[in-house]
Amino acid sequence: MAFKAEYIWIDGTDPSPSMRSKTRVLADGTTDFPIWGFDGSSTNQAPGENSDCVLRPVYSCPDPIRGGNDVLVMCEVLLPDMTPHPTNTRAACADVAEKFADEEAWFGIEQEYTLFEADGQQPLGFPEGGFPGPQGPYYCAVGANNIFGREISEAHASACIEAGIGIAGTNAEVMPGQWEFQVGPLGPLEVSDQLWVSRWLLHRVAEEYDVVVSIDPKPVLGDWNGAGCHTNYSTKSMRESYQPIVDACEALGKNIQEHILNYGAGNENRLTGAHETQRIDQFSYGVSDRGASIRIPWQVEVDQKGYLEDRRPASNMDPYLVTRLIVQTTCG
Repeated sequence: MAFKAEYIWIDGTDPSPSMRSKTRVLADGTTDFPIWGFDGSSTNQAPGENSDCVLRPVYSCPDPIRGGNDVLVMCEVLLPDMTPHPTNTRAACADVAEKFADEEAWFGIEQEYTLFEADGQQPLGFPEGGFPGPQGPYYCAVGANNIFGREISEAHASACIEAGIGIAGTNAEVMPGQWEFQVGPLGPLEVSDQLWVSRWLLHRVAEEYDVVVSIDPKPVLGDWNGAGCHTNYSTKSMRESYQPIVDACEALGKNIQEHILNYGAGNENRLTGAHETQRIDQFSYGVSDRGASIRIPWQVEVDQKGYLEDRRPASNMDPYLVTRLIVQTTCG
């Protein structure tokens, strides 16, 4: 007997990488998933005359789509000499996670996304050739006049639970057809691996409904909320006292440019100072302030311990990059 293993990886599409996957059939009882090759010239990761790239499994979970003994296998991309491919951002994240392991960093990531009709042009809930009523009634709403795509959000959440992914919740967002799910709290590598697999599952679930998923940070121009990937973060010391949270905010404020450059393509269209964002060229932090770069939740101030929320990462951000930078900046 045999089972199917879906090997998933991140390609080299610039400036916003996409996900790719292919199926390998393995003998029952296989638990040490083998490395596997692919044509990097077809994924923007190699020239045609030297096209071989390598997939190395780093995380696996049950496949809730196929069921049975089938699995999903998240992979990092290597060169044939077994060194990290230039598009492999996981390797550097692993180094930083190991270096600062004593800090016990935890992340909870809020992934926003927008659902579009099959043409990829019209968001769910938008009338053909026009716009719905203004924002206000759609966030965490109920009712067919306000909610569009709940069946996809529900199916995706169930798939993540069946896969053993650390999904923490879901909700409808401010713009029609826009949703969110949360993964964590987990360590930097764990949350990043699982967020990428949960993104793959979201696309795969949406296929069943003939719907397209967008993680563009500004999917509809104009007076509509963008889509972010708010990143909640704490260390052991932050979970024990308040001053380390303030210290982390101050540290983040001294390394603005590197973070913004790695927080997602097209983020300048979202971070405008409107729609619950701080301007991309400004930095601030504050308690309960959703217009700040970094929000400290009110309960954290009351408890004098907890976590912070970096509101700058875009919905298309690479979690390996974001978690690495946050740990490196606040712990280095």
